[in-house]
Amino acid sequence: MQKREFIKTLALAGISLPLSGKNTDEIFYKFQNYSASQMANDEDFWLNLRNAYKLKTDYINLENGYYSMMPQPILNDYIAEIKMLNFHASFYMRKKMIDDKIAVRKNLAQFLKCDLSEIIVTRNTTESMNTVISGMDWKDGDEAIMAYQDYGAMLDMFKQQSERYGMVNKIISIPNHPKSDDEIVAIYENAITKKTKLIMVCHMINITGQILPIKKICDMAHQHNVKVVVDGAHAIAHIDFKIADLNCDFYACSLHKWLSVPLGAGLLYVKNENVENLWPINGEYSYDKKDIRKLNHTGTQPMATELSIAHAIKFNELIGIKRKEERLRFLKNYWTNQVKEFKNIEINTPFEDERSCGIANVGIKKMKPSDMAQILFDKYKIWTVAIDNEKAKVQGCRITPSIYTTIEELNVLVNALKEMSA
Repeated sequence: MQKREFIKTLALAGISLPLSGKNTDEIFYKFQNYSASQMANDEDFWLNLRNAYKLKTDYINLENGYYSMMPQPILNDYIAEIKMLNFHASFYMRKKMIDDKIAVRKNLAQFLKCDLSEIIVTRNTTESMNTVISGMDWKDGDEAIMAYQDYGAMLDMFKQQSERYGMVNKIISIPNHPKSDDEIVAIYENAITKKTKLIMVCHMINITGQILPIKKICDMAHQHNVKVVVDGAHAIAHIDFKIADLNCDFYACSLHKWLSVPLGAGLLYVKNENVENLWPINGEYSYDKKDIRKLNHTGTQPMATELSIAHAIKFNELIGIKRKEERLRFLKNYWTNQVKEFKNIEINTPFEDERSCGIANVGIKKMKPSDMAQILFDKYKIWTVAIDNEKAKVQGCRITPSIYTTIEELNVLVNALKEMSA
């Protein structure tokens, strides 16, 4: 993107705000030729973007993994879509909605570098994952493989299928600090038998932030004729990748996380060859069995939220996903590298760059995660979330900065952990 076009786009996005006496033109002219890694630790750039967010001042928000707030440009566009929808009401729903839904899917497909026929917009990761798990044609004795580190609601859904159809769930465990990709792949492969039908795997484990070698797991599974469904709740617009490159069969995510779409939007990717054999959650016979839209019949949907996806994509593309990834990884490395040598501190997330990005989990020996989270909030005004999962061997607080998080805020966290661990 040329400099003039870049600055114009910034202005249209509503983030051309002054910084320390400098104007936006000066700031972005300085960075226009910088690589993502060069910009990761340049505070001028990220402080300027911080101005696009309306932030509370009574605490430091380090729990952006649950729901990443919308920056003001996206929020303003969302409100405009709500007003438009309310004004046109049923006329819009009957005359314009179908075309707009296709346009949104096309936009998403272009953003994710996948085929339009392979994606639908859902309400969240849970709905997307449940569509796959419940849509499989399970038979008595069929097996599925999953991990203790997987999201609890997904494990519950597999439990329900087991009780309903007699299929067998085999639960493995992923080490917090794996020695290699091969170690992780072997853990899944050793659980496969001739009865294995599906593997569920997290792209980024939600309780620790560990990034798993998805393509290697998928390639291995396909050698055994096993399908793979990927829980990508935290990956899209967090790390730079293409779904098609993963070689997975199914991919699910929540767009209200790192893409900063309003609550109520998710994504389901189904490789074309797998659509026909997947049962819809709700009865749907208006589409061909090979049309992914058969899986999307969930009643009247909040179109203002869906229309906001395009605005969120534009904002994220303006920043650049690679820039965003490198900044989030820099922030995580900044605080973890300072506290990992503190007495009684346990980092439950891999340190290697390829194995983690913005999310990390930290625990203090002999301190309950719930107590740790409460002290961080009451004494240090840091908002985070406690993770207490003995089976997954993860006990601590999940720390999730955003691109608006400052070094000064992370210094508060470092100081808090130093005092608490002592």
